Amino acid sequence: MAEKRLFCRFNKYWDKSNLAIKEIPEGGFCLSAFVVLTKSTNKNEVLLGKINPIEKWAYVGALDQERAQTFSKGWMIPSSHLIFGEDPKDAANRILREQLKLENIQLKGPIVISFQYASSRVPQYTHWDIEFIFTGNLNEINKNELWNELTFVNINSVSKKDFARGHEDILESIGYKIN
Repeated sequence: MAEKRLFCRFNKYWDKSNLAIKEIPEGGFCLSAFVVLTKSTNKNEVLLGKINPIEKWAYVGALDQERAQTFSKGWMIPSSHLIFGEDPKDAANRILREQLKLENIQLKGPIVISFQYASSRVPQYTHWDIEFIFTGNLNEINKNELWNELTFVNINSVSKKDFARGHEDILESIGYKIN
């Protein structure tokens, strides 16, 4: 007899209990979009920022004040959780517009990756992330109040400890080597 399987169809109204899960996983489940922009002349120069924690990160990136303060100390990729019902491509364009003040940037992707790890809030459970990564080129940055720093960083000059939120994992998943 085959073992029972729970497929990732989340629907509290589905009447076939072996074909759907009615509740979200105990450790949480997140869908996020990342916009990795590089200089046209040097793919090792990646746009990274250190967020300004007193700005509206709850609105543009789903970060509460406490997490924004913690994450402001390291480099982050422009990113956000998806808004409920939002298409990942629309999320990437929202990130460009809201976080970077950019329009009409050609993006490739998404590259889709997934991570599972012990939840920081309830470590006895596994948290699951599905990430949609979009890539593109940019030559000029529009500075804005959301970021204390927003600049092209040579990936060869930073280490894993310099990043916030595990964003080095995102870069490694698309081929960058971070020491």
